Amino acid sequence: MSVKKIIPCLDCKDGRVVKGISFVDLRDAGDPAETAAAYVAEGADELVLLDITATTDKRKTTLDMVRKVADKVSIPFTVGGGIKTIEDIEAIMDAGADKISINSAAILNPEIITEASEKFGAESVISAIDVVKREDGGWNVVRDSGTIDTGMDVIDWAKKVEELGAGCILLTSMDEDGRKEGYDIPLTRAVADAVSIPVVASGGAGSKEDILEAFTEGHAEAALAASLFHFKELGIRELKEYLKENGISVDLKDE
Repeated sequence: MSVKKIIPCLDCKDGRVVKGISFVDLRDAGDPAETAAAYVAEGADELVLLDITATTDKRKTTLDMVRKVADKVSIPFTVGGGIKTIEDIEAIMDAGADKISINSAAILNPEIITEASEKFGAESVISAIDVVKREDGGWNVVRDSGTIDTGMDVIDWAKKVEELGAGCILLTSMDEDGRKEGYDIPLTRAVADAVSIPVVASGGAGSKEDILEAFTEGHAEAALAASLFHFKELGIRELKEYLKENGISVDLKDE
């Protein structure tokens, strides 16, 4: 069994970590660099920072914030938000990121995934896919922080980004994001089973049981959470010990 990863997510706006529901009704959750350092100490496997208003504000990711976080972390560090060009990716990598997460720009210009994969390696290119459920039970891909429904089916798009060269999919249910009622397991499993690259479950984690289910029923390779960790409702070490007790292979760092 592969070693499953636990990934805290720093959703950032105006230089602060924030968390809300479906990216609205945001409340402050701390300083990004200090929060990142705490997660490294707790045993996080990777870290994701999303500048959640960069695209809708039509600006680039705040590089100074990326540098400050990068200085505090010793684990793989992914940055997303506002990326439109290869030059944007280079700037983020130069600021200290190990990987980039690209969403809206890839929908508008799919070839950027291939270009980035060829230049930086597939392992450095994460395709972030935000989705909403359709009335027929399927899921559509959305962009611009969930404000625009593309009409594309998530399975079709997931297969496409794999073909283009993405090394991983960060899959977020916008319907569940921030609600802490559990991941959309049918969605996660459908995408994970449709592609051969790792899928990170995102959107809705409310308990350690939810995260266990993302691995056992959702077939995810990693689980991303924000609210649970930001507001000290669940510790990463506590979570990993629970997962190990339930048959999930995790890295407890000091073992």
